[in-house]
Amino acid sequence: MRPTRVLLAPLLALAGLGALAGEAAAQNFFEELFGIGRAARPPVPPRGVPNAPPPAQPGAVPPGAPGAPGAPLDPNAEAQKPAAPAPMRPVVLKAPADDNVVGQDLLLNGLNGSMKMERAGANMTARITLPGTKVSQPTESCSVPLSGGQPVTLTAAGKPDGVARFEAAAAECPLRFEVLEGGVLVTPLGGNPVCTFSAADCATTPTGLWGPGAATLIPRSAEFDTARGVADKAVRENYKVMTQRARREDIRPIVTEQAAFSSDREQVCRTYAREGSHGFCHLRFSEARALALATRLGANTAAPTAAVAPRPRRKPVVDGMNPDAAGGGPIAE
Repeated sequence: MRPTRVLLAPLLALAGLGALAGEAAAQNFFEELFGIGRAARPPVPPRGVPNAPPPAQPGAVPPGAPGAPGAPLDPNAEAQKPAAPAPMRPVVLKAPADDNVVGQDLLLNGLNGSMKMERAGANMTARITLPGTKVSQPTESCSVPLSGGQPVTLTAAGKPDGVARFEAAAAECPLRFEVLEGGVLVTPLGGNPVCTFSAADCATTPTGLWGPGAATLIPRSAEFDTARGVADKAVRENYKVMTQRARREDIRPIVTEQAAFSSDREQVCRTYAREGSHGFCHLRFSEARALALATRLGANTAAPTAAVAPRPRRKPVVDGMNPDAAGGGPIAE
């Protein structure tokens, strides 16, 4: 029995080793099958070989490329940046000609009085009759001709606000005349807007827009409406340019001036004859303000950058025709 036991021990050991080997092989098979075995682990580089660089991440900047950390600066990088927006420029309307009102009969607010400007060589003259009310009877009207009805010589004062300016400083009622398109804006040279003529028992207030009567303006109301849109836009754009160029502490006065513009225009134009039907006074006042702002901004008012384009006339609709069709063909039934 002793030799048999001696032989059985090695045989059992070999059988155990074979079973262990079979189990290990089966385990390795399932590990490889499910991707958790040796194939899932990265290979270990041999000694002496430097580690391979990690795989590049999507969107990462390659080392050494422009913009990567430690990369040399690209001299053309500044040129590749998007250009800054160009600064705004003043909008310039067409300035009225100095003598566009010469020979015209103008009325204060299109109602009363009379003014006719004439050329006398290099000088400009004006025959003016000022309307007013009696001092002794304020309910009664009166009128006073300046210089006894003789032409008053006007002194040219340049174009400080973009339009021609003349002055009558030596007249009984010192006045300033700014020539607009088809009208003249009159303001007093002194601080008092009222000129009183004691001998004529008449107090006059010549301040305002002298222009044509309402009857000649109403047929042009559509033209004035289109032009006023252009003029109002020019005023807004020029105020924006002033705000852009101004220092921070100077912006508030500009905003205050813009807010006062509408009230100033209403104050001047509210008494113009039938202003609501034609808008002549509002248009000319806006144009004058736009030119004044462009002048203050240093723009060349002799080179207009905005023009009034006439509105396209709509074709009349014909019965049985579709005005919105491409060829104006008949309306489909």
